[in-house]
Amino acid sequence: MTGFANHQLVLTAIGEDRTGIVGALTQLVSDCHCNIIDSRIAILGNEFSFIMLLAGDMSAISRVEHILPTKSVELGLLTMMKRTSSHPNTEFSAGYTIEYSGIDAPGTLSRVTTLLGENHINICSLKSDTFDDKDQTFMRSELEVNLSVDVEFDTFKVQFEQLCNELNLEYILRRIR
Repeated sequence: MTGFANHQLVLTAIGEDRTGIVGALTQLVSDCHCNIIDSRIAILGNEFSFIMLLAGDMSAISRVEHILPTKSVELGLLTMMKRTSSHPNTEFSAGYTIEYSGIDAPGTLSRVTTLLGENHINICSLKSDTFDDKDQTFMRSELEVNLSVDVEFDTFKVQFEQLCNELNLEYILRRIR
């Protein structure tokens, strides 16, 4: 299976949520002799979104690129593909989950992610949503982050706590690796 590591392709599909889309897309990938290295699915409103990182030899990747546009029309999906390469191994000192919630207000996620960027903290995953409770709309976010060896976590933690206090957010910082 060493051929799987040769070439990689990011495939994104978006369309109306309905049963069978995942099966059709993963069957296409399998029929083209590619391997799914990583994937994410989200339902946003009535729309389904699926992101996959595929690996295969040049011929397998080319088959996906050739067949997917026709299959996309057949399935009623908007798709996008981009060739990529393996993510470089960066030396990280730790990984954390950051969870926060509070009354929904424009700009909260932007302020948090800006703070992460200013502290050179790498966001690996992000999930954010809103919900209604007692006639108010609340938001909650969960991020997984990696800290490079040169990040001063205690300094970031103080800045993050100050931001959460300013925005009236409840939060949890949890080391995961």
